[in-house]
Amino acid sequence: MYQLLNTLYVTTDKAYLRLDHETLKVDVEGTTKLQVPLHHLGGIVCFGNVLVSPFLLHRCAEDGRAVVFLDHHGQFKARLEGPVSGNVLLRRAQHLAVSDSIKPPLIARNIVAGKIQNARQIVLRAARETDNPEDIAFFTECANTLLGLLASLESSTELEQMRGIEGNAARAYFSVLGRMVRVDREAFGMNGRSRRPPLDRMNALLSFLYTLLLSDCVAAAEAVGLDPQIGFLHALRPGRPALGLDLMEELRAVLADRLALTLINRQQITRDDFHQRPGGAVLLEDEARKTVVVAYQKRKQDEVQHPVLGQKVPFGLVPHIQARLLARYLRGDLSIYPPFLYR
Repeated sequence: MYQLLNTLYVTTDKAYLRLDHETLKVDVEGTTKLQVPLHHLGGIVCFGNVLVSPFLLHRCAEDGRAVVFLDHHGQFKARLEGPVSGNVLLRRAQHLAVSDSIKPPLIARNIVAGKIQNARQIVLRAARETDNPEDIAFFTECANTLLGLLASLESSTELEQMRGIEGNAARAYFSVLGRMVRVDREAFGMNGRSRRPPLDRMNALLSFLYTLLLSDCVAAAEAVGLDPQIGFLHALRPGRPALGLDLMEELRAVLADRLALTLINRQQITRDDFHQRPGGAVLLEDEARKTVVVAYQKRKQDEVQHPVLGQKVPFGLVPHIQARLLARYLRGDLSIYPPFLYR
């Protein structure tokens, strides 16, 4: 268990979280292993078999402090929130917009454009950083494919067409992602994207990082006052955080994928940090998950240039900025939703 920024991550099996006056205490096998003033925490994330006392849950709900439950593999299970709050006029504008015939395609097109553009930046960077002629050829071909898909996106007006372009871009991008691995390619090679369950080490690592990123994007939507389940690119389904999924599309490659490659290439994550279950599912070991969480939190503190604000901001604030820009578009303060473009 560890505290990063103002979030407490509890990964210890059978840990028991309880409230003692104004202090959160974490007990393991009857011994208090950690205690922290509750007001220092903005959120609590529990992995696997972690128990939380009802009094602590009540207090977190009253304070508006989120408690998130993930399974041992980082898959989202539940999120405890207090009473609904925030800007009802903004949520009304969001609900009206999703039924509008014009706004959803406009928002979705910019989200997909941002995703493809950022993925292309990662591919071009990989081409610049390698001396392998074969890899350079694959990267160049992929970058050209993504450029062509960006061009076709400009003339698309239907959501299904945009989703098709996004799918084609993802297939082209993931076909070369394994070539960006510089050490132990045999272990971290991938044959496209697989999930639920991930079928190789790279997919297992990406799935875990995407879970962390999605949690941040859902939190960003809620912090702004948007409904995280009402999205514009992703179809609405019961229990699906469609807007959270929308917001994370622009950040997958530049935040999660780049971090996965860095962890592998620096050998902070190795082939021995995974295990395979009967049936073929490949999962991260407990200690490796801690390494990834720490690296992810550090990555969020790195500063990046935000093209709309025209200034450098911590990476971790980008989901919040994009959610706020979307809110401004929905309220009519902006003429378009500007995606985050990584440079």
